[in-house]
Amino acid sequence: MTFEQIKNTLNRVTVGIAGAGGLGSNIAMHLTRVGIGKIIIADFDVVQESNLNRQFYFQHQIGLPKVDALRTNLLAINPELQYEGHILRLDVQSINNLFANVDVMVEAFDRAEMKEVIAEVFQTNFPNVPLVMGNGMAGWGSSNSMQVRELGKLYICGDGVSEISDELPPLSPRVGICAAMQANVVVSLLLGGSNP
Repeated sequence: MTFEQIKNTLNRVTVGIAGAGGLGSNIAMHLTRVGIGKIIIADFDVVQESNLNRQFYFQHQIGLPKVDALRTNLLAINPELQYEGHILRLDVQSINNLFANVDVMVEAFDRAEMKEVIAEVFQTNFPNVPLVMGNGMAGWGSSNSMQVRELGKLYICGDGVSEISDELPPLSPRVGICAAMQANVVVSLLLGGSNP
């Protein structure tokens, strides 16, 4: 399959992303670069200086809502991208409303309880839509410990154990690896790959 054929296939799909931080902003960047046609993303937060070590934002965007700053950054890569950004704190109802028609859903939350919420919503209400999640990307090193685990329509990327803490902060390399893994699973699923 040529790159043009890949872009033509991916241009027809919609990917939902819950969260526009270290995972979400980088996943969106990767998906935009390969030609995803439409991205629906939601996040309530603004860009902060502390985000710049791992998120796809820039110094001059500090203080802007993440979904607005991300729109600018993604459209600079692909002006034809259909981008739907929502500034809100997601809950069960808004997840159901915003992401009901996506081809693949991506979880990019910081908080474990929100990861559980989106997993429950998709397994209950959208059981045929693949859900790609991140879990275990804090710190540095141990790149080979990161992997993709498949549980039916649920795909979990990361090492599954390294939780973020003061002693094990999220840093760009491992967050980036996890984000790239999640984006790669999305692309593989959409192109009919046998091993996401």
